[in-house]
Amino acid sequence: MDLPDFGIPPRLAHRMSMAEQHEYLRTKLTRRRTLVTAGAMASGLLTGCSTGASSTAGPSPATSVHGSAVAPFGRHLAFGADPKTQMRISWQVPLAVRKPYVRVGLRPDDLSRRIEAELRDLHTPGQSGVRLALDQYYLHAALDGLRPGTTYYYGVGHDGFDPADADHRATVTSFRTAPASPERFVFTAFGDQGVGTAAAANDNLLLRQKPAFHLHAGDICYADANGRGRTSDGYDPGFWDLFLKQNEEVARSVPWMVTTGNHDMEAWYSPDGYGGQLARWSLPQSGFDPRSAPGVYSFTYGNVGVVALDANDVSYEIPANFGYTDGKQTRWLDKRLGELRAATGIDFVVVYFHHCAYSTSSHASDGGVRAEWLPLFEKHRVDLVINGHNHVYERTDAIRGGEVGRPVPVGGATDPTRDGIVYVTAGGGGRDLYGFPVGVKESYEGRVHDHESVETFRWTRSQQPRKETVEWSRVRYRGFSLLSVEAQSGARPRLTVSALAQNGERIDHFEVWRGGLTGPRHTSFGCGSRLGGTGQ
Repeated sequence: MDLPDFGIPPRLAHRMSMAEQHEYLRTKLTRRRTLVTAGAMASGLLTGCSTGASSTAGPSPATSVHGSAVAPFGRHLAFGADPKTQMRISWQVPLAVRKPYVRVGLRPDDLSRRIEAELRDLHTPGQSGVRLALDQYYLHAALDGLRPGTTYYYGVGHDGFDPADADHRATVTSFRTAPASPERFVFTAFGDQGVGTAAAANDNLLLRQKPAFHLHAGDICYADANGRGRTSDGYDPGFWDLFLKQNEEVARSVPWMVTTGNHDMEAWYSPDGYGGQLARWSLPQSGFDPRSAPGVYSFTYGNVGVVALDANDVSYEIPANFGYTDGKQTRWLDKRLGELRAATGIDFVVVYFHHCAYSTSSHASDGGVRAEWLPLFEKHRVDLVINGHNHVYERTDAIRGGEVGRPVPVGGATDPTRDGIVYVTAGGGGRDLYGFPVGVKESYEGRVHDHESVETFRWTRSQQPRKETVEWSRVRYRGFSLLSVEAQSGARPRLTVSALAQNGERIDHFEVWRGGLTGPRHTSFGCGSRLGGTGQ
């Protein structure tokens, strides 16, 4: 077998930055090794790698290969509409298999329940001089009727590969359903992960938090190198194989809840570039049509209602999918936030999506997000908003009515019913890092600088940046990081929000209370700075 040429085809290279070219070359080599360990060796032939100009031609449906030679990889979980009783298990195989299934039980040695799985095959056409065609195979099983607050063990298989067999028992792992009633729990969040050393290190940090679930705020894999949502973008679907293998150690036991970023608009698939996401993920179906917008959904865990949104629908900066839901997503958001706020037992509502409502880093703030969604967040008193897109950690003060409603220093506390909403950019998931405007210092726990005005901009409907001077940028950290949120219920429910650098050191923390801040600690503040909050 000839060794593949790992150079970048010229038609692809001219559309990529130097950083993107470096990442492309590095991941091409790594992906070749990973597919071998993922079970792509069958009958003495290496599948998933091609000879010639590219290593990403991928598997073909070689039915002559026995199922015993095809090993599953890339397992990842997601909640169904009710996390107390529903779990969705997804995985990948390098070749098409017969009769895929999941075995599940209450003990690792008794996987007596067997659930059939659905095969979703994804074909990516070749592009002359850039890539060969690729077929990928994703499997999904829906587990319903589970017991709340219960640990289940499971293994995935198909004809010829039974996870209950002694040879495959090591592939059995576990998950835990949401509790029947609210109790203390932790969830984590970041955006913009990709594939690489830093991305894998964040996975290790995430596991140490023992989260009940993880929120991935878009820009998941970066198979689309440019993120403009066009067929002219540089695109290698084989990066998904590497990403799912990289994250399997976490996502096989921690529900990995994703939403769509601009790099997740893969224009080669319909509808609206989301056909790939529909093939790879099984996400909750909670009132919004998942066939047209798979990254729009909600779920409730304990005393927290979580809402995922697709900001590509409202983004002024990157308009490839601007308005693709004809306002349906925003109308659904209004209705869903009202339902969550009125629901018994839900103390907090957390919303996450990709493009930033408030940031001073490279992409800055998206005026479309501000214009369409911020009025609804304030109307329904959302407690916390989490974004990605800018590859930094940045956190605002509490924002109310276009002004700083209350300064929230490191270690501070806020009440959204009176102060406004804190917006967090958690974009340090693993992709190449950004910076802050020239002359603007980082400011984080252990290295706090005096609060200062920042010269930045927001995107307008004309796709032009408009300068603005802001005072809401409270915490800024240029490094890989993740968000860890502890939710507590009871007489005084609260969210304790912490940001952790990749070495585990805390770089920020604050608390969100609802109606629980009284006395001197909650002294009323006057009007803060104007935020330029009109989206125009």
